[in-house]
Amino acid sequence: MSDDPPSPASVDARGEACPMPLLMAKRALRDVPSGGILLVLSTDAGSERDFESFARLAGHSVRCERSGEELQLTITKA
Repeated sequence: MSDDPPSPASVDARGEACPMPLLMAKRALRDVPSGGILLVLSTDAGSERDFESFARLAGHSVRCERSGEELQLTITKA
């Protein structure tokens, strides 16, 4: 039996316009346990700001990394 941590959940919201990336992430977070991680890929220009505000209000932590037009958000659920 493996003691490896579970793989993080993920959402591919590339190509989706606001507010879909955030709505897709909120839906996916329902199945993530407290302390779990959700990875979100987005190309929406407002996602970084939206996710930072959402995380602050919900108590989650979020890390954003940009590569060209693509944004990878790593959310740790409160």
